[in-house]
Amino acid sequence: MYPLHGRCSETANSCQGRSYDSSGRQQQAARTRTRVVEEARNLFLEKGYGRTTVADIATAAGVSVETIYAAFGNKATLLHKAWDLTVGGDEQDIVFHERPEVKAIRNQPDLATRLLLHARLSTATAQRIGPFQLMVQSASGSDPAAAAMLDEMGRQRLAGLSEMAAEAAATRQLAVPEVECRDVLWTMTDGTLWHRLVVERGWTNDRFADWLGRIWIHLLVVG
Repeated sequence: MYPLHGRCSETANSCQGRSYDSSGRQQQAARTRTRVVEEARNLFLEKGYGRTTVADIATAAGVSVETIYAAFGNKATLLHKAWDLTVGGDEQDIVFHERPEVKAIRNQPDLATRLLLHARLSTATAQRIGPFQLMVQSASGSDPAAAAMLDEMGRQRLAGLSEMAAEAAATRQLAVPEVECRDVLWTMTDGTLWHRLVVERGWTNDRFADWLGRIWIHLLVVG
């Protein structure tokens, strides 16, 4: 008799058991990868990118250095993964501006309401990306990987906000050229402005979000 499915000669129940075991191992590997990325991000923020070693990350995550190199290749890849986790807040492989909560804002027909909602989402996101942005900026002067990451972060945000600006222009409620809308949103959403006013000046997140939304409406929406 030929092996079942050409691979397993044991009983069907045994094959199912192996499939279950394989699925369990994959889930465990995914959890380990997530833990490594989380610990890498925490250490980058705590110690700085340049002062954090792969050995530090391995110790914090409870894995071997060899496991990290096998899964990620190098520390620069971990920096990229840490950024993805920071932006989205999870490990889902979904571009930020295609996430359901962002698409709901993009589909809001009234531009003023859309910008107010976007300001609130941007404020919530800034609480994650602000410290990360500053950490990468600090490391970028002496570390090529951090400098490349900083450029990539800017390109990613520009691409997403270019789409949002184009959609704003399509409402015919935009008071400025599309490229100006894009540049205003891009400039004010990297986490730096949030850090200045919330962390350094003591504003609440609600105050910042309301102020940001009003600024955008004043600058960008037809009166």
